[in-house]
Amino acid sequence: MAKVEQYRQIIQDLLLAYSEIKASNEEVEAEVIFDRERDRYQVVHAGWSNKRRVYGCVLHLDIKNEKIWIQHDGTEGGIANELISRGIPKKDIVLAFHSPFKRQFTEFAVG
Repeated sequence: MAKVEQYRQIIQDLLLAYSEIKASNEEVEAEVIFDRERDRYQVVHAGWSNKRRVYGCVLHLDIKNEKIWIQHDGTEGGIANELISRGIPKKDIVLAFHSPFKRQFTEFAVG
């Protein structure tokens, strides 16, 4: 469980950092959602831009079976690279936004 607790902390630190990046439109807020009981973590944008509603998931990560599952990554640099730079091995990162078939051809975990 120490590994999972470490992963939780790394994910929360990263998502908090992403949520502090201000959009060009100040009426759009980045919200962090942490569900530590179910190990689900998200950053969503919510607000208004040019009289239009803005809402969408930027990042969604889960922890399942001691692996980090990247469900959605709307960042330019890729959250997987950030996780690796913080010491998480590729064998513990699942690119869940790829089909299970495609995952086998990546350097990351299949599931």
